[in-house]
Amino acid sequence: MAYDEILYEQRGDVALITLNRPDKLNAWTRQMHGELTDAVQTANAERAVGAIVFTGAGRGFCAGADIGRQFQSRIESTKETSDAAAQAPKATEPEPATNWVNLVRASKPMVAAINGAAIGVGLTLTLPMDQLVAAHDAKLSARFVKMGLVPELASSHFLVQRCGWGAASDLSLSGRIVTGTEAAAMGLVDRACPAEEVLEVALGLAADYAANPDPQLRMIKDLLTRNGAGVDLDAVQHAELSALYQAYATPEHHEAVAAFMEKRAPRFR
Repeated sequence: MAYDEILYEQRGDVALITLNRPDKLNAWTRQMHGELTDAVQTANAERAVGAIVFTGAGRGFCAGADIGRQFQSRIESTKETSDAAAQAPKATEPEPATNWVNLVRASKPMVAAINGAAIGVGLTLTLPMDQLVAAHDAKLSARFVKMGLVPELASSHFLVQRCGWGAASDLSLSGRIVTGTEAAAMGLVDRACPAEEVLEVALGLAADYAANPDPQLRMIKDLLTRNGAGVDLDAVQHAELSALYQAYATPEHHEAVAAFMEKRAPRFR
């Protein structure tokens, strides 16, 4: 697939995906969503890739949805009916963007290098990822309420998971903007650093993850997804044991044991 709104390259065993609409601060569109989905699937299928990094071209990471392209047609279509509820997607028919969360959680490790503004969907598309690195002066906001909307992409879950009930409530109910430094202090992102270091820090983290075996990385992501908010500890342990027995049978486990016994580095890829 040829890409118009993103860039894709491989650096060592890390795939780098860059949102590439710098004149629009990389504002999200449905076309960009399709290209991002394809790029992630490409990275997942490439054995030489062990992890994925996302960043933005130019001054921003992603300044939210492209309002001119995405919202006006929706507003016009809503005006055509007096029953606004009829416009809401059915539970069995999610909008395409909803699938992003499942894709992220089922994929190879993902790191976001938030080099600038990450507003609305520009923030929430990163929340399911495994590590978020932000520039000190990056501006982040879950400002859906400011647009008369509500959070999406499971962000009402991930905001609480990442920064707790109080901070998640404040960010969602106020729609306020925080800097990368503030975001790191509250746990919204995992670390903040100078803008010129964001990409290299993210690539370094991704390379650390990529050094580990693919099947086990994905099993661990699945366990964290299913068990992170689990309250039935018996069910949590059952899921872990099931995955553990699967891991025992993998060639990656066998290679790790052989490498340990032979006092050498394991070869997973």
